[in-house]
Amino acid sequence: MDFEVLLNDVRMWSTEYSWVLQSFGVILVTLFAGAIARRVLLGIVNRARATDNYVDDVLFESLLGPVRGLIWIVGIAFAAHIVGSQTDAPIFDAVDALREIGIVAMITWFTVRFVRLYEERYVAQRLAEGRPVDRSFVQAVGKLVRAAAMITAALIVLQTLGINIAGLLAFGGVGGLAVGLAAKDVIANMFGGLTIYLDRPFAVGDWIRSPDKEIEGTVEEIGWRRTVIRTFDKRPLYVPNAVFTNISVENPSRMSHRRIKETIGVRYDDMERVGAIVKDVRNYLAQNPEIDDSQTLMVNVDEFGDSSVNFFIYTFTHTTVWTEYHMVKERVMLRIAEIIASHGAEIAFPTTTVHVPDGLALEEAALAR
Repeated sequence: MDFEVLLNDVRMWSTEYSWVLQSFGVILVTLFAGAIARRVLLGIVNRARATDNYVDDVLFESLLGPVRGLIWIVGIAFAAHIVGSQTDAPIFDAVDALREIGIVAMITWFTVRFVRLYEERYVAQRLAEGRPVDRSFVQAVGKLVRAAAMITAALIVLQTLGINIAGLLAFGGVGGLAVGLAAKDVIANMFGGLTIYLDRPFAVGDWIRSPDKEIEGTVEEIGWRRTVIRTFDKRPLYVPNAVFTNISVENPSRMSHRRIKETIGVRYDDMERVGAIVKDVRNYLAQNPEIDDSQTLMVNVDEFGDSSVNFFIYTFTHTTVWTEYHMVKERVMLRIAEIIASHGAEIAFPTTTVHVPDGLALEEAALAR
């Protein structure tokens, strides 16, 4: 008898509270679905990594978190609908809006992850292949895409919450004028950064200098507001991007050659040997493998100086590396000194010769007697 009463009570409870079992079942299925989706995606990711194409790696790695989040959002929203149909709690009226916001958030998360991972793999792939890559430009495009995704998601969320986007944009247009006047320097720096990204006068790692400003060093970072330059004494220099729209910038890192331009003086006592010296120096530079003979190569007598006959050398090295260039220049200068010495001549140093009239010399000699 007691068993029948208990059975009837269970039947009544299960009939009255069946929604509890349903919501519990939905949550349980959601847990299993999320775990299965994760395992399946991990297997796909491992297979994708075995291929040479990195795009499929980035795609499935970007899906790992957002897909699980999407399953959870849909499952919890479905369970919340079941519970909300049996209760009068007003919080369940927001389930549809929260579900849509959650879906938008997962899509945005996927987009941001995909762009970031693609940016990293693209740069790594180009470097591994030994191909040139402009990291600043790649980072700029990535930032623009991520910013566009986030702004679009924010507008969709506002529309979902019932906020009139048209009115908000109109208000923003009026307020934007005031903000723009107050923050004109910030906006100028942002447009300066955009100009750097588009024109690409320099990139991260380049050595730059400006003849108009005391700016010289290696570029460490290019941001939207300012560029960080590490000077040669290892101090960081923070330059607002707007400055680069008003000054000239030299980029020695993109030099094709480095120039050797020197003037060398030979004594007037060795005047008859100067022609042969110049000829030998010219032949040496033309045959030097460290000198690019396809560029301008000049070795000529230049002037009769105060204490020397001067000739100049004008040529270009193959290397553009600063330290290597000075080693090449050192070898060239020492070899020129050897050529001058081999002709029995000497490099001149400043001297002064005083000419005394013969009459004066005889008079002084007579007085000395």
